[in-house]
Amino acid sequence: MQRLVTIVVGAALVALPACNTTGGSTSDNTCDPSAPECGDGLVCAQVQGGEPMCFAPILIRGQVVALLDDSPIEGALVQAVDINGAAVGTSGTTDADGQYELTVPAMRDAEGTPLESVYTLRVQAAGFQEFPTELRPALPLDATTAVAQTGDDATTVSGFVIDNALTVVKLIALPGDTSTLGSITGTISAEANAGILVVADGDAGTLTGFSDSDGVFTIFNVPAGSYTVRGFASGVQLDEATVTVNAGEAATDVSLASVDRPLNTISGSVQIVNAPGGSLTSVVLAVESTFVENAARGAVPPGLRVGDIDGPFTIENVPDGRYVVLAAFENDNLVRDPDQTIGGTAIVRIELPDPNGGNVVAISEGFKVTGALDIVGPGADGPEEVDSAAPTFEWADDSSEDGYELRVFDAFGNLVWSNELPSVSGSPTVTQAYAGPALEPGLFYQFRVTSFRERNGVRTSISTTEDLKGVFYFVDSAVSP
Repeated sequence: MQRLVTIVVGAALVALPACNTTGGSTSDNTCDPSAPECGDGLVCAQVQGGEPMCFAPILIRGQVVALLDDSPIEGALVQAVDINGAAVGTSGTTDADGQYELTVPAMRDAEGTPLESVYTLRVQAAGFQEFPTELRPALPLDATTAVAQTGDDATTVSGFVIDNALTVVKLIALPGDTSTLGSITGTISAEANAGILVVADGDAGTLTGFSDSDGVFTIFNVPAGSYTVRGFASGVQLDEATVTVNAGEAATDVSLASVDRPLNTISGSVQIVNAPGGSLTSVVLAVESTFVENAARGAVPPGLRVGDIDGPFTIENVPDGRYVVLAAFENDNLVRDPDQTIGGTAIVRIELPDPNGGNVVAISEGFKVTGALDIVGPGADGPEEVDSAAPTFEWADDSSEDGYELRVFDAFGNLVWSNELPSVSGSPTVTQAYAGPALEPGLFYQFRVTSFRERNGVRTSISTTEDLKGVFYFVDSAVSP
């Protein structure tokens, strides 16, 4: 892919010629976003406080590579999503060098300069784990950081480009032989068809993908077998489809069509107790078949979330399906109370519509939420690199505990090591060196800790570390360049 040379933008630069809806250059550069015909390489963009106008495009350029050795990945699907998880702009496929280019929308000022619009990247590829995951969050890209590029005359802006370290995405290779894995490709036939979570459930497991801005989706790395394919997003009710995937082959032309069924509403409440570090939390719905029991996480469809709550909550426009309801799942200094001897602490599963209650479902038992055990490191503020094959885990002491359970998971949700520690006194933190199987360089891991007390031979959990903290990846300094 050819890359334009970055030019320092000065006052002498001018915008590309404006155009009308017929594509001709004119002083009237307004356009119709529903049927734009800007021409001359321009795009129709919303203008703050004004009518839509034709301006130079905003581009995201980057590369997709293998995390282990930085080798380029060809054929990866890349899309940008907005803060609601919906796909925006165009999607891209990486070339032989792993490079891609996307066009994304953004609000402009009257001169065409991009105003604040935030995106994250989503990437899927054959033979690799999709990105992002709960352990590997995507960092935000802001349209205001786009650098103006000039045309041949060095005076007109031909585009605004975001091309930095955050647009290079490194994927984790799947373990084992992936040559027999196939794929499922299809289209969402609905008015709102972008950014839909697509889930394929079969005897060989559950796989996921997302539809792009045109409603097209591909699910990679599908073992041979029969699958039921469903789509999930707030406000969208889709019929399901069945498909058979042969070893190493692609199943194509799968259609998930909009159906005229009422959407669902769920309600409930959270009770926050013993939580000096947090006052507001969130509730999300994860598709049940994607839920990883050990790691207590799953895929959340776009829009099926409510935040900033400390009591009653309601999530509307929920499509039919089976969900796991997760409270305090995000990093907010709060966690679901792990003491399952009291009410409101069990993981809640619901079916929509409710066979007995219809399309409005009330969760009768509230969610009890408590303060999290604070992680010191690694992974206190985000995924963290460690250069030791036996990293030391450190977290805040729970003064009322009799001991701790420490567990380490890999990026695929597999438990790779666990250990039990006795009560700690006289120190504000607890430490434990990793002593499990050899860490794989480049693979992401998470350590999670639960404090407990024991009375009369009965163990009761007190608190846990955050669901999404404690993430780290090992870089072997002995072999790294």
